[in-house]
Amino acid sequence: MILIPAIDLKDGQCVRLRQGRMEDDTVFSDNPVEMAGRWYDAGARRLHLVDLNGAFEGKPVNGEIIQEITKTYPDLPVEIGGGIRTVETVEAYLEAGVAYVIIGTKAVEDPDFVTELCKQFPGNVIVGLDAMDGKVAIKGWAEVSDVDLFDLSRRFEGDGVDAIIYTDISRDGMMQGANVDNTAKLAQAINIPVIASGGIHDLGDVEAICKVAHYGISGAITGRAIYEGTLDFAEGQKLADKLTG
Repeated sequence: MILIPAIDLKDGQCVRLRQGRMEDDTVFSDNPVEMAGRWYDAGARRLHLVDLNGAFEGKPVNGEIIQEITKTYPDLPVEIGGGIRTVETVEAYLEAGVAYVIIGTKAVEDPDFVTELCKQFPGNVIVGLDAMDGKVAIKGWAEVSDVDLFDLSRRFEGDGVDAIIYTDISRDGMMQGANVDNTAKLAQAINIPVIASGGIHDLGDVEAICKVAHYGISGAITGRAIYEGTLDFAEGQKLADKLTG
């Protein structure tokens, strides 16, 4: 299982939000490219980027920074989410060197869009499902739909989705521990690899996720913890390697 450092982009800066609230952000760097280098040097095997402005506006906003990161670190696979609503946006990101596009709101509103993307870009599509009390949120978490997390996840089985990133909104940015139980239940319920996201605080959380990784959890995204120092990224990956091989 791999740990994936997150770089959330807002107004050209690297920030972290609490429970997805744009007004409750902490700026950790005004140089996201330099921050990407920090995690690259620490041994990251993938980078998780989110265009927060894009998520709210429904179109890419921080594209130039994302392209600069992929050019500077061409051998570091990048996954990007936030505001990806069209085939043209997907094509532009992949041409810019991004390895995976994360489809969130569009996957909820138009699941067939994901099906078609997987046909056009096999191996490059990830679905990001962010949930509150089992219901999927959309539009940068500004709205909670009536769509059930498990039902929608099963909808994508057979499409060729590379992974589903599951975020428990109530835990995200709060460093109260990951929702290990729900993540494990989702991984058991579907045949698509699950990437855990939200709430990781320390090595204990990494260990807890590793204990259920065999259900189909391929990775875990970490943000605030590695920025505030409650989790040493390199040590976390070392522990994950030890526990999951």
